[in-house]
Amino acid sequence: MKVPASGHSAQNRLTSYFWSGEAIRSRSVSDVVLSGTLDVPAPPARLVADWQRETSQRLVLAPGDVEALPLARAHMRWPDYRRCVQAVSDWTRTLGLTDMLASCDVALMACRGAKYHHDGAQYGAAAFCNLFLGEDRGQDLHFPCTGHRIPLVRGTVVIFDTGQPHGVIARGSSGFGADDFPADRDCTQVFLTWELPVEDATLGNALRIAFDIDPSTALLLGDEQVWRNGALASVCPDSGRWRQAAG
Repeated sequence: MKVPASGHSAQNRLTSYFWSGEAIRSRSVSDVVLSGTLDVPAPPARLVADWQRETSQRLVLAPGDVEALPLARAHMRWPDYRRCVQAVSDWTRTLGLTDMLASCDVALMACRGAKYHHDGAQYGAAAFCNLFLGEDRGQDLHFPCTGHRIPLVRGTVVIFDTGQPHGVIARGSSGFGADDFPADRDCTQVFLTWELPVEDATLGNALRIAFDIDPSTALLLGDEQVWRNGALASVCPDSGRWRQAAG
């Protein structure tokens, strides 16, 4: 587990505005990233083959794309699915988190690398918990604003704030490059992802999130957003740096 010191300097203050019931609420964006490596079995070969067909023929994943795979169909070919979920559940309990996985939405995802982005405009009320299922393909999960760079191997597990910029890049590179994920090499990562509610007290404390830091602005907004230094911002997909949102 890795837990860095948290802090939001006045020069780089991030604020997530998110739906809480029928109202928009404000909160800080955590720079805490919780990570570990779990002992989970490799998915069976026929399931991996199914994922390869799905990503190459139906999804046609381009470098940087992140798309959903059919989880219900995977259940039928994945006898160790529950074992994987249990491993993540056991890990969250070692962090002092409540046993929340059973009540949280879960999805099966695939990517060929991932351009830098944040998910705070769609999932501002959540933190992501991801379990990576594939072998080491020389890729890292990179959080450019916090400095975290986590090697992706089978069993890599992470919890992080959806508002924190992140990407999947080639190990040793300084940013996202499409050429690092050529079509003639297996560059696909498959992972389970859960949406954990940041308003859960134990999770909010673990991520050191401060709530209602800008209620006056929250009252004026009608959708989820992430602001930097008092203005709407976006993320450069290649470098992960924050930039002023267009328009």
